[in-house]
Amino acid sequence: MSVVIIGGHDRMHCRYKEICKKHGCKCKVFTQCPANFQNQIGSPDVIVVFTSTVAHKMLNVASIQAKKSGAQMVHCTSSSACALNDALQKHFSAN
Repeated sequence: MSVVIIGGHDRMHCRYKEICKKHGCKCKVFTQCPANFQNQIGSPDVIVVFTSTVAHKMLNVASIQAKKSGAQMVHCTSSSACALNDALQKHFSAN
């Protein structure tokens, strides 16, 4: 299972990866918009978007990539570790 996290805080980058690893997922974290962002996302199973800390451009690119790859988008209003943990638990328990 692969997860892409978009938005969030730079200082939480390692914590986000730890949480995904705990759930048995491979993870990419994009707290800022890199060059060639649409090609770096790939085709994940889940895209988690922290809506309070994401740029609109990143959100638009993520939406397009989710439609192309069939990935499910999960929106979190908070960019905390607890919010990510809860979102992943809900997603994996529903599937």
